[in-house]
Amino acid sequence: MNWTLVKTVGLLAASNVFMTFAWYAHLRDMKAKPWFIAALVSWGIALFEYLLQVPANRIGSSTLSLPQLKILQEVITLTVFVPFVLFYMKQPLKWDYLWAAFCLCGAVYFVFRK
Repeated sequence: MNWTLVKTVGLLAASNVFMTFAWYAHLRDMKAKPWFIAALVSWGIALFEYLLQVPANRIGSSTLSLPQLKILQEVITLTVFVPFVLFYMKQPLKWDYLWAAFCLCGAVYFVFRK
């Protein structure tokens, strides 16, 4: 098993949870607050994202190319974002999410093929 890849994916997944909340949770939880309050709270959440994302990319860069890291990040982002939209933001599932996932699978194939 490639433990470098496992660590990278785990840290990026955790980082994406923080990123998703930093970027979008204020749309549900802070609508009545001024935008700059939401921005400050989001920055506070984003700090934890960066504390995980920077080591993830440093670890991952030892075995993955930069394009591979980016595509991996995008796949993880969609994997985290869809449950967030469904369960936290209470928005309906759409077929477009499936098509987007298929497109990302194609991107993964092309960037990781030898």
